[in-house]
Order: sequence, then C-alpha cells, then structure tokens
Amino acid sequence: MKKGFYTIMSAQFFSSLADNALLVAAIELLKSSGAPTWHVPALSPMFALFYVILAPFVGAFADAVPKGKVMFISNAIKVIGCLMMLFGGHPLLAYGIVGLGAAAYSPAKYGILTELLPASQLVKANGWIEGLTILSIIFGILLGGQLVGKTISVQLLSFDLPMIETGIDTAPEAAISVIVFFYVAAALFNLKIPRTEAPLQPLTSNLLELVRDFSNCNARLWSDKLGQISLATTTLFWGVSGNLRVIVFAWAAAALGYTTTQASSLVGVVAIGTAIGAVLASLRCRLDQATGVIPLGIGMGVLVIGLNFIGNVWVAAPFLVVLGAIGGFLVVPMNALLQHRGHNLMGAGRSIAVQNFNEQACILGLGAFYAGMTRFGMSAFGAITIFGLFVAATMGLIRGWHRSNRVKHKEEVDHLLAIARTDKH
Repeated sequence: MKKGFYTIMSAQFFSSLADNALLVAAIELLKSSGAPTWHVPALSPMFALFYVILAPFVGAFADAVPKGKVMFISNAIKVIGCLMMLFGGHPLLAYGIVGLGAAAYSPAKYGILTELLPASQLVKANGWIEGLTILSIIFGILLGGQLVGKTISVQLLSFDLPMIETGIDTAPEAAISVIVFFYVAAALFNLKIPRTEAPLQPLTSNLLELVRDFSNCNARLWSDKLGQISLATTTLFWGVSGNLRVIVFAWAAAALGYTTTQASSLVGVVAIGTAIGAVLASLRCRLDQATGVIPLGIGMGVLVIGLNFIGNVWVAAPFLVVLGAIGGFLVVPMNALLQHRGHNLMGAGRSIAVQNFNEQACILGLGAFYAGMTRFGMSAFGAITIFGLFVAATMGLIRGWHRSNRVKHKEEVDHLLAIARTDKH
C-alpha cells in the first residue's frame, strides 16, 4: 500500500470514532432531557438527511477540489455540529449538521482510494478501511458509553476552567466536549493527505446541471449489470445496519434491562464481528467473485429475527459477533465491486455520491418508518422482526435479479467480470 493510504486510514479512524461516540452521547442527551421516545430513532434519519439532499453536489465537489482539503472542511463542519449540540442547539438539528459534514466527507474518503490504488488492491484496501472503520465504531460506541457513564462523567464535570463558566453541567454535555477533540485530530490528519495525480474536474455553478449530471450518473450505475447488483446490496445493508445500531440500544433495554452505557458494549460486539468478517473477506474474496456473497444476506436477515428469542447476555454476545461477521463478509467485496464499476463509469467522487445517496436514502426511509412506528407504540421486538424479514426477502430478490442477468445478459456480465479480474488501474 502507498504511504498516503495510512494517513487516510488515520483520518478515517478518528473521524468515525467521533461520529459513533457522538451517537451515544446524543442518545443519552435526549433521554436525560426528557425528549419524546421517537426522537432517539430519529437520530439516524437526521444524520442521513444531508446525504440525500446534497448528493448531486458533494460528489462533484469532491472531484473538483483536492480530496484531503474536502475531508478537512468536512471535519470542520462536524465540529460546528458538536458545538451546536453542546451549547443549546436541538440535538436532532445539531446531529443533522454533523451528518452534513459526513455527507461531504464520504465521497472524498472513498474516492481517493480509486485514485491512489489500482483496482487489484481495492478489495484489500476496502477490507482495511472497513475493518478500521468497524474498529473505530467499536471504540467509538464504547467510548461514548463510558463518557456518559457515572465513573468518567463525574470526573469530567469536576474539571473547571479558571474564571470561565462553560455551561457544561450534564454527563452527555461533558462527553460531547471531549468528542470535539477527536474531530480536531481527524482534521489534522486530513492536512497530511497527499495530492494524487488524478486531474480535478471543474465544478459548474449551474445547480440544475449538477442535478442533471447526478441523475445521469445514478441511472448509469443502476443500468450497469454488476453495478446495479452491488448498489442494491450495499444500499440494503447500510440502510438496515444504520438503523439497527439504534434498535440494539432499545432491544438491550427491553430484553436485558441495560442502560445506555451497558448497551453500548453490545453494539460494540456487533462491530467486532463485522471487523472479523471484513478482514476475512479482504483476504479470501477477489473482486470478480464479489457476487458470490449474496446468499449471506438472506442468512443475515433470518439471524436478525433471532434476537427476539435471546434474553441472556452470554448468548447475545456470540450471536451478535456471528451476525456482524456475516455482514462484514457481505459488504466488503460488494462495496469494492461497486467502487470499481462506479470509477469506470463516471469517476470516483460522483460514484461514491451516488452510492451514498442510495444508501442514506434507505437509512432515511427505514429510520423515518421506525421513528414513526415508535411514536405509535412499536416495540424494539416488532422493529427487529420487520427489519429481519425485509433483509431476507430483499436479498432473495437481489439474488434472483443477478441470476436473471447471468442468463439474459450473459455476454455483458462476463465481460464486466473479466474487466474486474484484469483491470490494473
């Protein structure tokens, strides 16, 4: 791997660590302030909102500006969102601003991989990036849980600046004040990301032209016989998993009687499994073999429903590790295949923006559904059942779709797989 890859990994680790710690802090902030119950599941769709709204623009922006600079600006926006949450802004609105920073960050983060590395290294690079991201999720969720817990929060709140009244009086506020520094660390790494030789693409000032260009890119990727399968799979995976993290907090409270701090450890356990699956996939699965993992998605949906029958943490922990491992092994090769097809069809930044739009639109839609049902009394057990059935059924449809393509468009699919097998870009 090239030297700049490790700088990208470091920046991604600290930024993702802060994102996940902030989710836990925001959940506790809403709970401790007496916010309506449905505000907690509303966090995920609020984070996804700007991914969807700005999708036509962030990809083009990432292709027009050096990607290290884009990532620096994005982390600065996340800091602003944190400060809003810290000093009186509504948690949902502030978390949406953090989502704005994340929406701008993602096309640059993944897009620079296709500029820096050949296609033959994309699965391996994705395995490392996803594995490290999952590691940051583990540590971020655990960090957030500990920061809002009594032991550490008491120490943080006892710290006072001389002659300055900070207004930080609760455990979630103390946690957020610490999380800001992790975003700052990520921004400092962003400044060290090397400029690649990939040419910058001019950014038009015509917003309608950007929307039209994005729509064309979206249609092009959905028309590609491999791109459509990988895009459908990753869209479903991230749409469900983006909301499942919040559902696990609710499930842990209902099934195990866990607090936010205790539940954060179980969310971390899922992430450990996902990291294991991601690393195994990066070692064992080639780019042209990516579609072979589709059946795992059906099994993952069935396993999700199994959570409803678990009431013991000693059973829950290994079960969640297996569930996460299946997800990690599924998403890494499909994500790499999607990046490969997107880069060949339209360029790195735009293809990642299309991917983000679809995935975050799924998070937004499913999250809004879950928040709405929570408002009308749906339990965590009901949500788990619906999400599990949805995953299993949809992955079954995607599997049938790919089989149909292999028959009806055999020459095109074989040609695209040959490109994935031999492309040394």
